[in-house]
Amino acid sequence: MYNSQSYSRSSNRANAYLVKEILDADPKKLLLKIYDFAIVNSKRGDLAKTNNALSALINALNFDTEETKKISIGLMKLYQFCQEQMRQKNFNIVVNILSDLRETWLTVFRTADK
Repeated sequence: MYNSQSYSRSSNRANAYLVKEILDADPKKLLLKIYDFAIVNSKRGDLAKTNNALSALINALNFDTEETKKISIGLMKLYQFCQEQMRQKNFNIVVNILSDLRETWLTVFRTADK
């Protein structure tokens, strides 16, 4: 028989673990987690959750210097394009773009850590 209290306790433990993992993560890991969240939800066709992740990515952009401003403008345009593609239900396009960006960031982080 289904025990909702047991499920609730298990779900709360999983959520607590996830919250701790996020709070303890460095900025690089957080960025990758946001990409993962966006990719998973775009595969599911969940416009709201994907848009939330894309909004978080846009809000994290750095426009402080000329060098970062150029990169940030390009990324912002890609993120906005992804938002538009989600509205048009072109989920595969969004998954491909976000997956490629995630892999690029992962390569950058690995190279920087050497």
